[in-house]
Amino acid sequence: MDSQASGFGQRFKANRLASTLVILATLTLGILIGTVVSGAVKGNQQNSSADATPLKVPNPVQMSNQFSTIARELEPSVVNISTETTIKSPHQRMMPGNPQDEGPGAGGGGDEDNPFQDFFNRFFGGQPGQGGQGGRGQGGSDMHERSLGSGVIVDPKGYIVTNNHVVEKADKIRVNLMGDPETVTYTATVIGTDSETDLAVIKIDAKKPLPAAKLGNSEAMNVGDWVLAIGSPFGLNETVTAGIVSAIGRNIVPGRQFESFIQTDAAINPGNSGGPLVNMNGEVIGINTAIYTSGGGYQGVGFAMPSNTVAGVYNQLISPEHKVSRGSIGVSFNAIPNPAVARVYGVNTGVTIASITPNGPAQKAGLQTGDTIISVNGKPVKNGDELVANISAIKPGSTAKIGYVRNGKEATVEVTIADRAKLFANRLGGEREEGEEGQPQESKFGVTVRGITQDLANRYQLPNTKGVIVQEVKPDSFGDTAGLSRGDIVLEINKQPVNSEEDFHRIESQVKGGQDVVFLVRPRGTKDNSTVFMGGTLP
Repeated sequence: MDSQASGFGQRFKANRLASTLVILATLTLGILIGTVVSGAVKGNQQNSSADATPLKVPNPVQMSNQFSTIARELEPSVVNISTETTIKSPHQRMMPGNPQDEGPGAGGGGDEDNPFQDFFNRFFGGQPGQGGQGGRGQGGSDMHERSLGSGVIVDPKGYIVTNNHVVEKADKIRVNLMGDPETVTYTATVIGTDSETDLAVIKIDAKKPLPAAKLGNSEAMNVGDWVLAIGSPFGLNETVTAGIVSAIGRNIVPGRQFESFIQTDAAINPGNSGGPLVNMNGEVIGINTAIYTSGGGYQGVGFAMPSNTVAGVYNQLISPEHKVSRGSIGVSFNAIPNPAVARVYGVNTGVTIASITPNGPAQKAGLQTGDTIISVNGKPVKNGDELVANISAIKPGSTAKIGYVRNGKEATVEVTIADRAKLFANRLGGEREEGEEGQPQESKFGVTVRGITQDLANRYQLPNTKGVIVQEVKPDSFGDTAGLSRGDIVLEINKQPVNSEEDFHRIESQVKGGQDVVFLVRPRGTKDNSTVFMGGTLP
């Protein structure tokens, strides 16, 4: 048994040694084969690239694309605008709205009674705090708001068109030219503003003539035409976006007058406001003004004020008066046409008068509520927008032939055009009535007032002639911080009756800095005798 076991062990060792040698030989052969194959593959790869051609970048060639050419031409004329506003004791007051009319529309006064304000709150550069808020002032109550916007140079002397909401109430306006280094900043002054069209003209003083953009005719634009929008969205200078004209004559807020927009799908974002919309001839055919958005950013719907409107407003703002005068005949009508009204009054076109301003041009000429205006100086009028556009373009003091229908019969009457701002003074913030002389006196309260005549009391349905009407409140003045607004009626100051401008200024002159001042006020729009107290400590 031992010899058998010993033999078996020797055979097992011999077999294991043989197996090991076979495995080692196989591995060695595999390595050698792999090396040979690897070398062959490498050799084949190197050989296969022998016929490859190196890539070369071609020399720059001008492509047949107008966009880049137009962008290069227009960019030097487009500016970046930054503003800073100091707000003291911010407050808001809710005011009653106004009916749609041929005069101020639905609330042409301040922001308080402006139905477009909710839409403006989603504006680009004009939205308060667009650029972030600064710290509070020394007194702990002042806040600094900053905003960003754009503008376009239209005169080599430094005149710039932008949006009113970009520069409105700004304490400081700074302008950067896109072609200059960022360190070169110009301080701008406001030449004039027009809240009705949300346009403004500002000016910078440069040492050299500036590149001015060419103005085009917006009436030549058609739906589908290519356009470019140029500006500084989110502060990104020299940004150009392309799109088409999506619609023309777009009225985005019912009752808001003088704002018939060009709609475009060119990307417009916060900071584009006030920048130009440009056609394929390199001409400015609009000023980018608003966006329709649910989230605050671009959603494919933007609006630009047509260049034809811009030109008319600009020419009046650079005039010696620095304001826009518009004609009016003193009638009101429904903002949205009602088919039932047309059927009842027997007309298929035109504008049916809903109310007439007492002692206004229309009433003096014999027009009545229920009359339907169908033409102005022989030009047919189909809707309220056309009526407003035609009348407002006529110079106050001149006459116009108004065609109308009454009880199914057509007639024509000659009407003397009034200054819209004066005719609707109570709705636009209390400017002087037509025919009254003198200039209002501004108080150290920062408040301009006027006395109440019996005619005014009757016209505006006031309970009596007591008090004075606030015509204007200077931003950040004592009157502003106390809470006064245009159209309020001041009845008393520190328990002393105020029944005339003389009373107001006499009491005002007696008040010294550091003294408490309390106004007894009947707020604007109040038809009864309800009053409120407003006041504070005079600085």
